[in-house]
Amino acid sequence: MKTLSIDIPEELLINFKAPRQHWKNELKKELAIQLYREGLISFGNARRLAEMRKWDFHDLLGIRKISRQYDFEDFEEDLKLISKLY
Repeated sequence: MKTLSIDIPEELLINFKAPRQHWKNELKKELAIQLYREGLISFGNARRLAEMRKWDFHDLLGIRKISRQYDFEDFEEDLKLISKLY
């Protein structure tokens, strides 16, 4: 899988509320949350970016009071998938 790297000057993170060894993971979570909130990536891709399990990412969204992007079309697709499985 190809990856994308961005450079963030450390002086911009001087007041970041996480120990330096956690910066990368915390920044990936924050990016994932924001991209998901804005509808720019799916839930699955957001949780993968955040490197979190499905339910842990659900919990994080709940803590942040971010509503899930799940509409009637998503529901219909889920019903179709379920009917194929059973």
